[in-house]
Amino acid sequence: MREMLEGGELDVLTGDYLAELTMLILGRDRMRDPALGYARTFPRQLEECLGLVVDRGVRIVTNAGGLNPAGLADAVRELADRLGLPLRVAQVTGDDLLGESEGCPAGSKPGESEAGWGTDAVCVHAYLGGAGIAECLRAGADVVVTGRVTDAALVSGAAAAHFGWPLDGVPGPGLDALAGAVVAGHVLECGTQATGGNYAFFQRDGIDLRHPPGFPLAELHADGSAVITKHPGTGGAVTVDTVTAQLLYETDGARYAGPDVTARLDSVRLTADVGADGPDRVWIDGVRGEPPPPALKVGVSRLGGFRNEVCFVLTGLDIEAKAALVRDQMAPCLTGTGTGTGTGTGSPGRPGPPAEARWTLARTDRPDAGTQEEASALLRLVVWDPDEAKVGRAVSTAATQLALGSVPGFHVTAPPGRGAPYGVCETAYVPAAEVPHTAVLPDGRRLAVPPPGRSQQLAPVAEPPVPAPPAPYGPTRRVPLGTLAAARSGDKGGDANLGVWVRGDAAWRWLAAELTVRRLRELLPEAAELPVTRHLLPNLRAVNFVLEGLLGSGVAAQARFDPQGKALGEWLRSRELEIPEELL
Repeated sequence: MREMLEGGELDVLTGDYLAELTMLILGRDRMRDPALGYARTFPRQLEECLGLVVDRGVRIVTNAGGLNPAGLADAVRELADRLGLPLRVAQVTGDDLLGESEGCPAGSKPGESEAGWGTDAVCVHAYLGGAGIAECLRAGADVVVTGRVTDAALVSGAAAAHFGWPLDGVPGPGLDALAGAVVAGHVLECGTQATGGNYAFFQRDGIDLRHPPGFPLAELHADGSAVITKHPGTGGAVTVDTVTAQLLYETDGARYAGPDVTARLDSVRLTADVGADGPDRVWIDGVRGEPPPPALKVGVSRLGGFRNEVCFVLTGLDIEAKAALVRDQMAPCLTGTGTGTGTGTGSPGRPGPPAEARWTLARTDRPDAGTQEEASALLRLVVWDPDEAKVGRAVSTAATQLALGSVPGFHVTAPPGRGAPYGVCETAYVPAAEVPHTAVLPDGRRLAVPPPGRSQQLAPVAEPPVPAPPAPYGPTRRVPLGTLAAARSGDKGGDANLGVWVRGDAAWRWLAAELTVRRLRELLPEAAELPVTRHLLPNLRAVNFVLEGLLGSGVAAQARFDPQGKALGEWLRSRELEIPEELL
């Protein structure tokens, strides 16, 4: 926060503190103490920087309110009073549907409303748009605190207030401009991911990340176009490729739907803005907007039960045989059959087997290794069950009982522990008109914020034709895909998103023809049986995949080694295939 305030000119500083996992954490905080439920890091940061905020006349818009925006707004007011600084604070509420309004149960569709959300729901929040933020800023707020809004709404709401754009969903220049601000907000929302962080070509492009990359900022214009840049002297870089990487992050098709507008990602144009203003500038323009869908997305965070994990280390020779023996020795505990070394269920007082158990063997070992760690593979067991007793001591005891009677060299990475609670993140939808979106203005007045008057049901965009390949390629070479292509991946609940792009039209024609769903399944065997959808984005020379169910019940359930799919793109880039030498 201090770097952004001191580094250069700003009108509005936005802060995105929320993710699906964060909501679950805040929900558990609120269960322990109803006064909590907001991001406590925000007031600590603000205490250090509030004098700067006031002196420079910068407005702040943040979703750090989480589950308790009113509580955070009060904390900010108390801080300003204690420091003797004038500050007008407003808040946006109405996203919290747990106990506030009825809606559709998770997985249902709008119009299929049933009573309540279930007793296991920790938090249920609609994703609001930027209209409430705009009302608060128009009323003179210096700080606007929200609960769950879309990440991009922090930017689009501020832009709508500044430029006077309508938020009525009516097609036209105003809706296109709003869509442009949403795209800019999407680029900014993950901070330094737009300035060289987590960037596949960091080495090829010579981006020095030993010094932390600066946070991105957007110079927004009245027509919705924007320049993405960063403060002078900060680390990292802003290039067409770093911006492309963030544009593809956690999206799917050409329609990027939000509560205020649906932005067409297939219309986005990116241009390096090389001029008198210096490097690190990328121009975004051409974005078209469509009316938003009539229903709001709802995030439902539930307590899914309890999980436990044991990681066995297998060293040296006969790794497969050692893994098979450990699995066999643990089987009585996991199936409830037999006696064996593990804990079965035949004895009185013993808990039954866990509802789900998953084994994975990571062959991190190498032959004739120079260190013991390089000679070792990791055999990972993860168990889940609604009953803590079935995944806690029963599993941990069974694992420790193997210590002196199992494979040679037996040890584990950490002592097995008790079962820990895990969460499940689900998605539902409610009609926008049923959500009590409210702007609480600095003077305490409560202003109801209606949904846009025009909406449009979301439908897939017809896929553009695959570009015709050039004349037959010459010789090919078997190399990793990442020799030619960059990628970025992430999570949306239990689904994974994977965007891949290239530089140059010739490489694009090859990528679009070669990286089909079938080929992706061959390269990523974990996706072989999953529903996979591919979207072409020619303006970005990109293909974007959605892999449904790869992440199980979402990050909080930790169903796989990389529970958020963050490194999925790097795995794909490491896979080898035949690439024409003329493209390399």
